[in-house]
Amino acid sequence: MTINSRLLRFALFSLLILAGMLLSGALALHQGERRALLDEGQQTREQLGLYAESLHTLIERYRALPAVLALDPELRAALRGPVSGELQLHLNRKLEQINGAANSSTLELLDRNGLAVAASNWRLPTSYVGHNYGFRPYFLETRTKGSGRFYAVGVISGIPGYFLSQAVLGDAGEFLGAMVVKLEFPGLEREWSQRPDIILVSDAKGIVFIANHEDWRYRELLPISSQGRAELSSTRQYDKRPLVPLRHRSLQDFSAHSRLARVDGPEGRHDYLWESLPLEHEGWTLHLLHRPQTATASARNAALAANGAWLALVFLGLFLHQRWRLARLRQRSRTELERLVEERTAALRTAQDGLVQAAKLAALGQMSAALAHEINQPLTAQRMHLASLRLLLAHGRTDEAQQALLRLDELLERMAALTGHLKTFARKSPGGLHERADLAQVVDRALQLLEPRLRGAEVAIELHLARPAWVRGDAIRLEQVLVNLLRNALDATAKQARRELQVGIQAEHGQWLLTVADNGGGIAAEHLGSVFDPFFTTKPVGDGLGLGLAVSYGIVMEQGGRLEACNQGAGALFSLRLPAVLDEEPQ
Repeated sequence: MTINSRLLRFALFSLLILAGMLLSGALALHQGERRALLDEGQQTREQLGLYAESLHTLIERYRALPAVLALDPELRAALRGPVSGELQLHLNRKLEQINGAANSSTLELLDRNGLAVAASNWRLPTSYVGHNYGFRPYFLETRTKGSGRFYAVGVISGIPGYFLSQAVLGDAGEFLGAMVVKLEFPGLEREWSQRPDIILVSDAKGIVFIANHEDWRYRELLPISSQGRAELSSTRQYDKRPLVPLRHRSLQDFSAHSRLARVDGPEGRHDYLWESLPLEHEGWTLHLLHRPQTATASARNAALAANGAWLALVFLGLFLHQRWRLARLRQRSRTELERLVEERTAALRTAQDGLVQAAKLAALGQMSAALAHEINQPLTAQRMHLASLRLLLAHGRTDEAQQALLRLDELLERMAALTGHLKTFARKSPGGLHERADLAQVVDRALQLLEPRLRGAEVAIELHLARPAWVRGDAIRLEQVLVNLLRNALDATAKQARRELQVGIQAEHGQWLLTVADNGGGIAAEHLGSVFDPFFTTKPVGDGLGLGLAVSYGIVMEQGGRLEACNQGAGALFSLRLPAVLDEEPQ
């Protein structure tokens, strides 16, 4: 290789490095600036949310005031007929007193034509009394929809504010007039004026009517059509206020409500991070214009970092080029190591499967041993009875042999019960939601389960069961519900001298109604709404977790029924309703 060719290659390589530095620096500068603007925009949006919350809180504080005053009998009566001078004075003083207590700006009462018959500012030269506001959109909206809202400059006072109105209706629902509250925001604007950012609120037409800097107010953010200007003129929304367009254009759009914009504002031309937040309930938009502070420095740092990364990548490439043989050797070693790891992992997995299978066999052995222990006693007794049976038959004592056979039957039934209990415990309930079940038989089985406790407690049970009572549901789960209800009733009557339970089934409006009543004193009124809540119980600690009624309630709801509790007579009454099924309906 000649010296010239080497120089040429070195020159091309140097140019490649320089071009890569320029390209990576430019991309990093752009991306870094965008990333910094996005991060700064996120912080700005959080501030914007706080400003929106403060404005929303201020409005919501007074939103219900006109609706409450519209129900005042005295104000409604005044709008039914002519308002005399004495009555008007009384109404003015009343509104003045209420306005002072509510700390609102102004209260006014308009008749059905929009004439102000009374106002809280009646003492001022700018009093609303005697002026007609029927042309205002909030009054027109109130007359047609029952309530209205509108931000406008006061025609008489010249002070802008937000008007909230509510219709005053007669006994027959006829429109008598409107109750109006005006809200002014000087305190909010003073608070916002201490912030370095530009905070604006614009209406649906894009006109700024609230600003933390006076020079930004009454600026047009959007072009206004001729129809829009006609509406502004007819409603006198910004009466005699000159509207000046605010020139701005987007430099970068980050989202529908976030962008970098160049604005020709009162303070000159500047680039702002412009965040917007629609206030849909009011039909307004809140804007926050923030001058980026860290974007340039962050972009410069990103460009320097990108150049450094590019140079590091170049040197890394050279290093890798020199060490490619070593890298290939390492790759071979890594492949061999991975193969060994896979072999060892497979061996461990096989051993683990063996341990799992051994644990299964151990568990099966324990279950078999337990079952064998339970069955062993009946088997031993059967051997003895069989030996006795042979002796009795050999001596011709057939009557006594018959008695021995009865004993053997009892032992066999016990063994069948043991194995049947194991199978029943292991399986799920077979019926499901599509099973046809007789509710009366469910009651019979539940009473059989509780028979020892009922007999020992000496409880008088009165049954009124309609048979059959076919429903569509899970008989086993319904039996669980009834057992819970009966056990709770037994617990409730524990302290009664004579313990009584009543269980009934009757048809009612296409449903079967099952009731369980007791004479246990009933449920306390403050507990009636909580009896079906999980873990709610009035029993002493250790006597229950409070889950029985909650589980029962869920089961009944799954079956398409309803479970309720109330007090009746001397105790509590639980009612279970399930849709009835016709006798001839197939199972």
